[in-house]
Amino acid sequence: MNRFNFDQIIPRRGTGSIKWEQYPADVLPMWVADMDFASPPAVVAALHERAAHAVFGYPAHPERLAEVICERMAHLYRWHIQPEHILFMPGLVSAINVLCRAFGEPGDSVLTLTPAYPPFLSAPRNQQRQIDTCELSLSVSGSILSYAIDFDALRAAMHERTRLLLLSHPHNPVGLEYDPPTLRRLAEICLDHNVIICSDEIHCDLLLGETRHIPLASLDQAIADRTITLMAPSKTFNLPGLGCSMAIIPNPELRRQVSRAAAGIVPHVNVFGFAGALAAYEHGTEWLAALLQYLTANRDHYVARITTELSPLRCTIPQATYLGWIDCRELPLSISPYRFFLNEARVAFSDGAAFGPGGEGFARINFGCPRAQLDEALDRVAAVLQRLTDTHANT
Repeated sequence: MNRFNFDQIIPRRGTGSIKWEQYPADVLPMWVADMDFASPPAVVAALHERAAHAVFGYPAHPERLAEVICERMAHLYRWHIQPEHILFMPGLVSAINVLCRAFGEPGDSVLTLTPAYPPFLSAPRNQQRQIDTCELSLSVSGSILSYAIDFDALRAAMHERTRLLLLSHPHNPVGLEYDPPTLRRLAEICLDHNVIICSDEIHCDLLLGETRHIPLASLDQAIADRTITLMAPSKTFNLPGLGCSMAIIPNPELRRQVSRAAAGIVPHVNVFGFAGALAAYEHGTEWLAALLQYLTANRDHYVARITTELSPLRCTIPQATYLGWIDCRELPLSISPYRFFLNEARVAFSDGAAFGPGGEGFARINFGCPRAQLDEALDRVAAVLQRLTDTHANT
């Protein structure tokens, strides 16, 4: 019997939750990548124990956490890294901004594949870099969407001032897990153009069904020397508020450049972030296995409802993450799908337009929640779609 109750509804309003307090109380929030599940019991116990110490001074990077991360990489991927390869960061958005600052000069370019996690689009501009985009290739089969890299377009998008590629792997928002041949081909193009790769792998543990993850930097040494891998326990174990992530950088020169760019600007990880991360990685395996079963079932349930009940909506079948990508372009709307569903269904999705080229007319849903909450959101969507159909039938 599963001892973790992911069906439990945990009230979050009034707790300082951005997800639940961004919108009025009648709006069901299905947007930001923040699950509505209790974190692993071992993490909660570790935080209680740390709080009971009652002294919250400046933290040192815990040696044991770095060792556990190295052990984890070796066990999961046969990727052998060293503790000194790891730079701890208070969050991946900070890390992405640091990387854009670390490489090149003002006016140089950063390239990303769209639709893309919105900070991929804003971080280069924050650091006086240009942002270039290469749209993923979209295929449609009935109600199902699938995406792939257009390598000709990727190569054409690179130029003499391209310094950095921001890669989401698995890809947020479309849920695509890149396979080794795809990763190798992408890396070879970057190496040919002397472009450093930032591989954001924060969703790498959230694998649905039989999906398996391969870190880009684990493919070979030449790729590792030009790759910075970003990971964190935050999405996996639902700890985003604790603020602990890491950049794995085997190349010492790249590591020095990143450290210099972060110096005096990026704060240290706090004591609770370190304590929570260590407890999650050391004692969260059973909880994670149960979570993945639940998320896979949620994914299958959500896809089935979209494809059988919610025409003309279409969707991806995510291989990883707890994020669904919904194509609303066939709806007869005069406003964005995000705004339509917010106004009419009182459901808050993420606005597809915020994900850059290829996102207009789409919405992103977070299905990392109890099944009843997911169904309530889809029921609301079904009701407004029926009203929309009835209205157009009568005009």
